[in-house]
Amino acid sequence: MTKDLIITGSNIYDITSFYSEINRVFMHNENWKIGESLDAFDDLLYGGFGAINNSQTVKIIWTDIALSRKALGYETTKTYYLNKLQPGSPFNKQHFTAKLKELEAGGGETYFDVVIKILSEHSNIILVTD
Repeated sequence: MTKDLIITGSNIYDITSFYSEINRVFMHNENWKIGESLDAFDDLLYGGFGAINNSQTVKIIWTDIALSRKALGYETTKTYYLNKLQPGSPFNKQHFTAKLKELEAGGGETYFDVVIKILSEHSNIILVTD
């Protein structure tokens, strides 16, 4: 049986609010929340905790996805990469410098693109958008 989960795109206006929405939808019965991490989001989709039971088929209905696409678009992604490049940051500076250059050249993935790519890599996830 397919479980339906609804992501409300109008609740998403930056990366922090994206994870707030993901936690609202997927983690409402847990006493902990996932952090702001694409790896954590990916792990969540495998199931075993939160709203997905192991490899259960889940239909994610993402309303107002155009708002989310814009909110997690170029400017948000650029800021995300620049934060990763701050002095003292523990992140791979070469990796994020390259990602930033790709983005600025018009060919790089936005944060939204990465989220959609992660969703598409899970065969148990059916994404329905408006």
